Amino acid sequence: MLGFRYIKVPPTTYVLQYSSGKIVRQGVGLSFFYFAPSSELVKIPVASADVPFVFNEMTTDFQEATIQGQLTYRVSDPKRLASLLDFSVDGLGRARSNDPEKLNDRLVHAAQIIARSFTQRHSLRDLLVSSSTLVQEMTEGLKTSETVAMLGVEVLALSIQSIKATPEMAKALQADAREQLLQKADEAVFVRRNAAVELERKIKESELNTEITVETKKREIRETQMKAEIAVEEQRSELVKQRVENQIKEAEAQGHALQATLAPLKDIDWRTLMAASSGSLSPKLMVAMAFRDLADNAGKIGQLNISPDLLSTLLTSDGKP
Repeated sequence: MLGFRYIKVPPTTYVLQYSSGKIVRQGVGLSFFYFAPSSELVKIPVASADVPFVFNEMTTDFQEATIQGQLTYRVSDPKRLASLLDFSVDGLGRARSNDPEKLNDRLVHAAQIIARSFTQRHSLRDLLVSSSTLVQEMTEGLKTSETVAMLGVEVLALSIQSIKATPEMAKALQADAREQLLQKADEAVFVRRNAAVELERKIKESELNTEITVETKKREIRETQMKAEIAVEEQRSELVKQRVENQIKEAEAQGHALQATLAPLKDIDWRTLMAASSGSLSPKLMVAMAFRDLADNAGKIGQLNISPDLLSTLLTSDGKP
């Protein structure tokens, strides 16, 4: 209708209207009439978009790794992006060029450069278990990238879905990991057995120490008993010795007493002592004493005659046969 047209864009689309090389209208979610022959419309999606990526890189040990992930971004500066890429549309709202597709390619290329730098610093084994570190480094790298900033794009998120080695290397790594796990399992069994043996040794050592302690206590008890018996025997020996000494002293005292008693009598004639002890001398005793004197003086006697009657009288008790 005389070249006038109507356009209405959603709130997730930023539209710019150029006329005579100047921006006459811009914003999100606009709706307006424009004169088509002298106007140029640029529509830039500002909603967040997800860009999947897959690329192969070489690790520091010259092994190929496949990195698969997804990049989420949004256009933060539509005017800057419109000055770099062609987002213009025709009267039917169709893009005039394929530049909108180049935005995803440039973001993926920037992400791949950062991932390549990371991959070339790590071995394949380390790379396969470093997805979180790779995500962190790629996210920080994209947020500070001059290329991304120049495009007027803001990186919202980045995720790594998988990091894979070639099938041959994956099998080799799995076999190596399996051997290491089996070795660790064997080491764990060995350690557990050693622990059991060590525990058994400690138990036996404790039992032996207990037996040694018991035997030591028994020996100490026996030694104590022997010392007590020795002490008793020593006391008994001292007692016997003391008794002997006491008996010797007592005998000596009795000897001295007897000697003192008999001392006055040693010079007295035995006949006198006998007469004093018996009170009176019997005829037999007197005859016996006479014979004793005769014996003492036998050398002086020439001849002695003893009649049978005298002997018969001496052999009888009180003159009785």
